[in-house]
Amino acid sequence: MLPIRPIRPLRLKSLFAVCLAGWLAAGMLLAGSASAADACRGTLYLTFDTGSMSQAQLIADTLRRHHIRATFFVASEPTVHGDRSLDDGWKTYWKSLAADGHAFGTHTFDHVYLVGDDGADGIRVRPQFGPAAGQVQRWDQSAFCAELKRSATRFAALTGRPLDHLWRAPGGRTSPRTLAWAEQCGFRHVGWDPAGFLGDELSSERYPNARLLTQALERLKDGDIAMAHLGIWSRRDPWAPAVLEPLLSGLRARGFCFATIPEHPRYRQASANRSPR
Repeated sequence: MLPIRPIRPLRLKSLFAVCLAGWLAAGMLLAGSASAADACRGTLYLTFDTGSMSQAQLIADTLRRHHIRATFFVASEPTVHGDRSLDDGWKTYWKSLAADGHAFGTHTFDHVYLVGDDGADGIRVRPQFGPAAGQVQRWDQSAFCAELKRSATRFAALTGRPLDHLWRAPGGRTSPRTLAWAEQCGFRHVGWDPAGFLGDELSSERYPNARLLTQALERLKDGDIAMAHLGIWSRRDPWAPAVLEPLLSGLRARGFCFATIPEHPRYRQASANRSPR
């Protein structure tokens, strides 16, 4: 029978130190988790539509610096560089956003506005861009779904990533018919909340950036979907350079966290499978 060796005091001290370190680490982890939960007193959902792309890089850099993920609704719109927002020249930009973990939906391809329903099985639309720009056309469900999917196909070709099951109608113009058609071809419509209208497309003279910043900080509440653009042609004093940084800092100071639309309670089921039918 082998003799039982007594544990030396030094080994007891070492064992106690290891256990104590483990207990402290676990306690710090739990405390950190509790602090993070306490700090997040509400969740906001930032969204951006393409627009002129004049502020696209600034917005991407600002979100990256703040470690915030947003949702982008993409259309093929003319940009300040003389191309279109879904042209090959923007491939690196969209791929970098995808790598940062942002979400993406379709904004139609030619930024097509709904004019109204037409008869029992059609709608009237007016594309803002493309070969039929400015012309009112009659579409059936097949043509409507094809337009939504054009952005999805192009975005996947640029990035290798499919769009999420989301779309946003230009101008927010929808009807029960277009909402139902979009659902049937794999897209759930995402509007924005009243407090989430950030005002970047309004007149700079009537709605200066300082006013828009104060308004957003005062009005945004838990669960709100906020909407801005990657650049607006008509606004003389650009919104993003003056507002985005203090807005994000101010909202964080109020205890807000940020998430993408696929994480929103209303859209989780619609975003479970990313590839539209």
